[in-house]
Amino acid sequence: MEKREYQWAWLMVLPVVAVVAFSAIIPLMTVVNYSVQDIFGPDSRFFVGTEWFRIILRDEDLHGALLRQFGFSAAVLAIEIPLGIGLALCMPKRGVWVSVCLVLLALPLLVPWNVVGTVWQVFARPDIGLAGVTLNAIGFDYNYTGDPFDAWLTVLVMDVWHWTSLVILLCYAGLQAIPDAYYQAARIDGASRWAVFRYIELPKLRGVLLIAILLRFMDSFRIYAEPSVLTGGGPGNATTFLSQELTTMAVGQFDLGPAAAFSLIYFLIILLFSYVFYMTINNLGKGVK
Repeated sequence: MEKREYQWAWLMVLPVVAVVAFSAIIPLMTVVNYSVQDIFGPDSRFFVGTEWFRIILRDEDLHGALLRQFGFSAAVLAIEIPLGIGLALCMPKRGVWVSVCLVLLALPLLVPWNVVGTVWQVFARPDIGLAGVTLNAIGFDYNYTGDPFDAWLTVLVMDVWHWTSLVILLCYAGLQAIPDAYYQAARIDGASRWAVFRYIELPKLRGVLLIAILLRFMDSFRIYAEPSVLTGGGPGNATTFLSQELTTMAVGQFDLGPAAAFSLIYFLIILLFSYVFYMTINNLGKGVK
């Protein structure tokens, strides 16, 4: 009986799976088709094989954008994951302040990406922005429109402000799901706060942290709207990431063949590193057990 119900469940989900597969496969196959052709117009195209892939892999500008992208994503994970765990541990477990904290944390997540860039564009201005004026008043020579490091740091802080709440909410939900019996046993054994975190909370958060790391890596690795609005990729190319290079190639220059090859390489990089994160966290979890 249970087996028959299981089969019926798959039949009920099958139409949704078919629609999602269709909507994903058709665009992917179109990109693959463009990546092996030199397109001059709707009726003028020539097969070039892997030529575009070789050109993309040798492009020094794209190498620089890739390094900036890896550096940005690594900084995002290094800041937002520990910060999210720490703030989730500090949140109240019950009472009216739980609702207050959850509402406040959800507010940055409700702001659209392009609006985030506009808000920080004003907030960080060195002449009228609260953050820019304050930093210059206390002795920092801050100008995100003229200094590459200031621009990169501003984009990083903006991303931390926008997305750390997601990590906090995920970790808080994971902590709330831990049974009280574990904490009671730890108190009886006289375990320290660090021991409780190391041997109870962190292993129980493994699945939640996997989701948080994968989501933040994928989002940070394809960031586009915020730096485009805030800095336009500048000054110079300090905040020009892979998504902006791809957009310039596909929309600005209308080089559909190279852009298609670039997007496939982009997709494979995200897929590869997501798989590495997934396997690493799973193996660490097995080691803890």
